[in-house]
Amino acid sequence: MLGLVEFTPAFMLAFYSGYVIDRNDKRKLLRYSMFGNLVMTIILCYITSSYAIANYPQTWILFIIFFVVFGIGVVRPFTGPTSFALVSQLVPREHLANATMWNSGSWQVGAVSGPALAGLMYGLAGITYTFFLMIGMMMIAITGLSLVKRKPVVRQDREESILQSVKQGFRFVWRSKEVLGAMSLDLFAVLFGGATALLPAFADKILHVGAQGLGILRAAPALGGVAVLVLLTFQPLHRQQGRIMLSCVAAFGICIIVFGVSQLFWLSFFALFASGIMDGISVIVRSTILQLKTPDNMKGRVAALNSIFVMSSNELGSFESGVVSRLIGNVAAVVFGGCMTLGVVIYTWFKAPSLRKLEY
Repeated sequence: MLGLVEFTPAFMLAFYSGYVIDRNDKRKLLRYSMFGNLVMTIILCYITSSYAIANYPQTWILFIIFFVVFGIGVVRPFTGPTSFALVSQLVPREHLANATMWNSGSWQVGAVSGPALAGLMYGLAGITYTFFLMIGMMMIAITGLSLVKRKPVVRQDREESILQSVKQGFRFVWRSKEVLGAMSLDLFAVLFGGATALLPAFADKILHVGAQGLGILRAAPALGGVAVLVLLTFQPLHRQQGRIMLSCVAAFGICIIVFGVSQLFWLSFFALFASGIMDGISVIVRSTILQLKTPDNMKGRVAALNSIFVMSSNELGSFESGVVSRLIGNVAAVVFGGCMTLGVVIYTWFKAPSLRKLEY
């Protein structure tokens, strides 16, 4: 229910957010969305305090939690796409590929260190003080963003209604084979190849490693993403990026298959770690394609459409994993997903030659 409550407003507002982002100061929009997340975190901090627990009935606390999650879903379609659209205004075009790599890599660092630090704080100081730490870090982020100078808004050639603007965004993505191919590849690869939803079942019933082992398995893909950031810092991709991306997605599918058939904890960890490396490389290449191939006056709408693809792949991927595992079992479901990912890559390889031959 929490996932549905967050997904619904995020999906419904994604089309509108792209229209707003392309017509307004991106720095200001990002600051507003980060401030919205800060307010939601402050509310969570308050309702988990001993005072709130002692004075509010549990039904009210539960209602507030759902309200906060809904609010995060409202803010979500503005945060990521605005950040994506702002990057190209902060660095010269010749450094955009490198900046995109650092942007994606820093997200991976947060994906590893955030949950780890939160889990450590939760065990040592409790949930309320964990939220205090989150509030402090979010205030640092907002302060840092305030130091960025205001950037000019790229003016549109003509005034458009929201519907016309959304149609134009769809039309651009559909006609740009590289952009459409990159977004579609991400959608179907994650839709079928995501094994995250079934990690608890594997940790409990197959690997028998308990909660601690589950935490390590969950961190493995993100650790691989961090390794990619270090690797590409010293050895950036200079050519044949399209082939590399498709090859990495295929390798990602193979890693998922290995994880599915493995009954050894260390092999499962290595497979997930390697999948994080492969996914990290493909994410960086896809993000760079979207940055370089999208005009500045379209970046908000394209990023918003991409967020729909990402949300759909993550949420529907978890749903697909659960349904298929119910029908054919956990191991077969993961192996099936990995094979489907390989099938998507093979199809894309032959049907999208421009994406395969892409270099930037």
